[in-house]
Amino acid sequence: MNTGRVQQDIAAAQRKFDYVEAHRTIAGQPYALVALQTATRTYTLEITFTGYPNQAPEVVVRKPTLAPSKHRYPDNRICYIHPSRWNPGLHDVEFVIARSAKWLHKYEVYRSTGRWPGAGIEH
Repeated sequence: MNTGRVQQDIAAAQRKFDYVEAHRTIAGQPYALVALQTATRTYTLEITFTGYPNQAPEVVVRKPTLAPSKHRYPDNRICYIHPSRWNPGLHDVEFVIARSAKWLHKYEVYRSTGRWPGAGIEH
């Protein structure tokens, strides 16, 4: 993990989004807390950076608890981008937050209609 890039990218995201906080784990690893609001509720997300920037950050919705849905991994991470499509030269924390917001809107459509809008790639 490139912690310098993580810090730089979180700082850039803080300038673009209203609620982005930088934190460190007890072990000193960086992570971000993000609040995103849809038409119906506010979500708190945790973004971790295990292999960043070469691997996509992992995003988990902390609150509220999500109902079972498509496009989530067994450990509750959301699938905001297929891992094969992550590009460390193009994608950054701002991209992750924007894609996570899009995922949340699709999640709400899914919860109300039972159908996930848009295409999906099996993985």
